[in-house]
Amino acid sequence: MLDPKLIREEPEKVKENLARRKDPKLLEMVDEFVQLDIDWRDVDQDVNQLRHTRNKNAKKIGRAKGEEKQALIAEMKEVNATLEQKEQQLQEIEEKRQYILDRLPNLLHDSVPYGADDNDNEKIREWGEVRDFDFQPRDHHELLQLLDIADIDRARKTSGSRFYFLKNEGVILEMAILRYAMDVVRENGRDLFSTPSMVRKRMLYGTGFLPLGAEDIYSIEGENLHLVGTSEVTLAGMHADEVFLEDDLPVRYAGFSPCFRTEASASTKDDKGIFRVHEFKKVEMFTFAHPDKSWEEQEELIGVAEQVFQGLDLPYQVVNICTGDLGGTAARKLDIEAWMPGQNRYREVASCSNCTDYQARRLMIRYREKEGAPVEGYVHTLNSTTITTTRPMIAILENFQQEDGTVLIPEKLQPYTGFDRIEPKQ
Repeated sequence: MLDPKLIREEPEKVKENLARRKDPKLLEMVDEFVQLDIDWRDVDQDVNQLRHTRNKNAKKIGRAKGEEKQALIAEMKEVNATLEQKEQQLQEIEEKRQYILDRLPNLLHDSVPYGADDNDNEKIREWGEVRDFDFQPRDHHELLQLLDIADIDRARKTSGSRFYFLKNEGVILEMAILRYAMDVVRENGRDLFSTPSMVRKRMLYGTGFLPLGAEDIYSIEGENLHLVGTSEVTLAGMHADEVFLEDDLPVRYAGFSPCFRTEASASTKDDKGIFRVHEFKKVEMFTFAHPDKSWEEQEELIGVAEQVFQGLDLPYQVVNICTGDLGGTAARKLDIEAWMPGQNRYREVASCSNCTDYQARRLMIRYREKEGAPVEGYVHTLNSTTITTTRPMIAILENFQQEDGTVLIPEKLQPYTGFDRIEPKQ
């Protein structure tokens, strides 16, 4: 959530930034908020004055007698009626103000490139060499069948589209990917958590996944519980309504959880195989940072994520996500895109975002210099994928495949798998 004081005092600055998102409705919303804010303060002043009058009259009534008392009682009825009307008006204005605040996106960092979609993302750097195959590489869907390490068709029967069974070496490879990533984040000094798979609505709102984005969330009917799409939600929510000491920042976490996404807004072009699915597992990094240090922290986060993929010897590029491809919560997002020979293109495998104080303001996560000192402000929150189980598995299968269909296991994963290759079963 944006700072209401900033919108109130510098509306043109806010509009100039939001104009980069090329949505004229956002600028209209800022203007509407400014007017509502003026109205709110005017009505709030009236309410406070009426309450003062009511309290003053209540004391007079206690001392008055006869006609004077009756006159004061009559006046009190009028004051109460007007006050009730004004309080209702104040509440309606406040709800309209909050409606806008809940839907205005974060302000963009100056480095975010302008663009309409992922074709306009800016490549920052690339790592590794794209393999030059001397045979026609198979895509991951074909390799899964050839190696007999997954069953997509039967998963469709049990659960529907975009679900999958992994089997035998596929299960072990999945666990190896996760365990390897956990070791990397631990080596980088992060506390590792296994987090709940369900959260209350407030945590989804606080992290910016609600109210916009509700269609992508699985909800438990009759319960104030929702399946998480990322442990970012639970890790952020751990410290809701808390105040950090400045010397304790940054606080660096990593969380493991299953992730559930309806993919309601996704196209059908990635339905094949396990690229875009409703359920997967992920190790996510999350940081609470001092506002003055958060951009340094984003570089630290993306560095750890790159370390993971370099260890797997997977070619990748890092891209700065453009204005048209950037969600509402992040001020800047950097993606790691791994090379996938089966698609002959780079595809996203990790995202690293600085959300500045947008989430912290909703969740009331703040900091102070020392115990007993006044609260100084809101922390900045950052998140980054360490690794997921499906897309990196695709990249491994496709990049390390041999002509006969055998897939070699990256050296870093072999201590976790106990084997160095998966051979065709068909």
